[in-house]
Order: sequence, then C-alpha cells, then structure tokens
Amino acid sequence: MGPDAVAYAGVGVATLLAALLPRVLGKAPLSMPMIFLAAGAIAFTVADPLPDPDPARHGSVTLHLTELCVIISLMGAGLALNRPVGLRRWSTTWRLLGITMPLSMLAVGLLGWGALGWGLASSVLLAAVLAPTDPVLASEVQVAEPAENPDAPGEGEDEARFALTSEAGLNDGLAFPFTYAAVAISIVGAAPDGWLPHWLAVDVLWRLACGVLVGLLTGWALRKLFFAAPSENLRLAEHAEGFVALAATFLAYGLTELAEGYGFIAVFVCACTIRAGERSHGYHRVLHQYVEQIERMLTVLIVFLLGGAAVTGLLVGTGWREVLVALVVLLVVRPVTGLIGLARGRTGPRERAVISFFGVRGVGSLFYVAYALQSGQFADPDAIWRVVGLVVIGSIILHGVTATPSIRFLDRLRRRAARDRHGDPDQAPHTPV
Repeated sequence: MGPDAVAYAGVGVATLLAALLPRVLGKAPLSMPMIFLAAGAIAFTVADPLPDPDPARHGSVTLHLTELCVIISLMGAGLALNRPVGLRRWSTTWRLLGITMPLSMLAVGLLGWGALGWGLASSVLLAAVLAPTDPVLASEVQVAEPAENPDAPGEGEDEARFALTSEAGLNDGLAFPFTYAAVAISIVGAAPDGWLPHWLAVDVLWRLACGVLVGLLTGWALRKLFFAAPSENLRLAEHAEGFVALAATFLAYGLTELAEGYGFIAVFVCACTIRAGERSHGYHRVLHQYVEQIERMLTVLIVFLLGGAAVTGLLVGTGWREVLVALVVLLVVRPVTGLIGLARGRTGPRERAVISFFGVRGVGSLFYVAYALQSGQFADPDAIWRVVGLVVIGSIILHGVTATPSIRFLDRLRRRAARDRHGDPDQAPHTPV
C-alpha cells in the first residue's frame, strides 16, 4: 500500500467528517476545528513520514492556502447577512471596528514591545495580524445563512451573531494597512518621513477606497446579471448555479488586486451588494451554501496542518512570556476592549459580554503573518510565528468549547425576554438581553 492510497483514504475520511461533524456535534461544547486540530496533532505524532506542515518553512503555500480560505469565507459572510447596510442598523459593527479594533491593536502592540521585548516593526506586525476576528473559525457564533424572508416579523439576525459576522467580514481587510506599516518599518526604519506619507496616501486611502469601489461595482453588475438580465438564459438566479459564488469571489478579489486595492474588503462589499438585491430570493441561499461547503473543506485542511505544525516544530522554543501574552490577548485584551467599544450601544449587557469575548483569531491571522514575513525584514520570524500560533490554537480551543453553550444561553434568554415583553417568542432576535 503506497502513501498515495493512504492520502486518498485520509482525504475521503476528512471530507465525510467535514459533512457529518457540524450535525453530530450539534449541542456539544465542541467545534469542528477543535476536532481537526487534535486530529492533525495526533496524525503527525504517530504517522511517519508525513509532509512537513510548518508554515514558517512553507510560507508561500501557507500564504495562498489561507488567502483562498479567507476570501471564500468573506463571500459567505456577506451573503449570509440579512440586515441592510446603514449607520444605525450597523452601529454595533462600527463600534467594534472604530473603537474595539484600534484599542486592541494598541494593547497587543504594547504587549509585543513591553512583555516580549520586540522592536517596533515586530510589535506593530503582531498588533496587525491579531487584530482581525475570523470569519472562518467562528461559524458557531455567526449568522447561519440568508433568511428566506428577512423583512418578515420575527425574522433577522440577533445582535450578537450579526455583530460578530459583520465585524469579521470587514476587519480582515482593515488589518492590511497596519500590516503594510509593519513591513515598511521593518525595511526603512521607524522614521515617519521614510514611510508615513506613502502609507497614508496609498496603503490607507487608495487601497481602502479601491476595495470599496470595486466591490460595489462588481456586486452591482453581478446582481443585475443574476436577477435582472434581459434574457432568461443569462439570469443565473433562475438556474440555481451555486458555483457562480466562486466567480463573484475571484472576480471581485482579482480586479481589486490588479488595481492594488484591498481584495478582502472588495469581496465582502461585493457579497453584501449582491445580497441587497432581491433580498427574499432563494438564490442567495444557494450561493451561500456552495461557498460554505468549500470553506469548510479548506478549513479542515488548514486546521489539520496547524495541528501537525504545533507538534512538529512551530512551537519549539516557546517560553512562559509568549504563553502569557497569548492568554492576555484572548482573555483580557479582546474582552475589555470589546466592552469599551460596545458601552452604551444597542446591545444588552449579556450580548455585550458574548460579543466581546468571541473575538476569534484564526486563518486571517495566519495569512497576514505569512504575507508580512515574505515581504518584510523582521528580526525573529520564528518568535512571531510562535505567538500567533499560540493565539490561534488557543482561540480554536477556548472559543470552540464555549461558543455553543454561550449562544444557546443567549437564545434562551432572548426567547424568555421576548415572551415577557411582546408575548411572542418569535420576536427574540430583536430583543436585547
């Protein structure tokens, strides 16, 4: 029996489990990423030989694999959101992006500088790569799928799921300017006149504006094609072709990257723009289900390899300071900055606690560190990988154990509060707790 046969059998088992586990786990305090993280660690411990899974030594593969997973998950997140974009309707999201994210970046950067003794470039990079919450690993606390009738009474997302989904959709792209800043500092030094003007003009203003504009235009054009093309043969919504979601993802991302904008932003904006057309049409669910299935398979592969990397060298040399920093990021920085950002908002106290706690770190962080270390000149890349790896693995375990019980607890409280206030438990999604 050759290694190829073993590989094919393993892929078959993994694919079957990716389909079964989300349904089998159900109410259990476990997540699919937790299972495959453990499976990767076990497989790379007992099986020999297996390919080297260390992302530090295979930066290019890590970069492109995580990039693909993130953009597909961003399309899924945008398609799932039922709530139209608006300043008031998305106020919780804007608070998380405008207050929580900058505060958490500042805190993580100070941890890198003070607790780990890193230089400015590495500290800024750590702050940038641990800033985005993850649209890939956080399925248990995010919006499940597009509603068939989002405008009907009782329909729509609850505030916690909506906030975590929309935040993850946008802050993946918003971390890119700060990653570019870290790369620039690592190359030209900390003097602002060496990098700041270009960073503000190009990496902040142009790339962000380009991502939003191309995402809007691409989403508008595809929406017209899907739902309002003059010929029924071109009106793809009538034919339920789910793989077209990949075309939308790659088109928005590729066009934006060609224009040197932020493709992550463009993909999410494109998805939201498509979702805004014919909001009750079942085609949105077809598109979402297709990208969700592909995202799940890529997640299985990445998390499996991360588990293997954890036991084959990624965490070698880890010291107590790095473990402490990882714990502080997960247990202190995100929860505290989340509560600050959401104070006096539209959420209830328990919703604020859940949203603040579930700042899941994952595949997006792996992408950013792989990108930065290929582009910049950082003093100790292995140490950066160790800390990021610790945070992502810790997030998979911590948030995987607590996600299902926490969300189910919120759901019970909402139904009870809806019965008390409205006499109708179907109003639960709109009832803050």
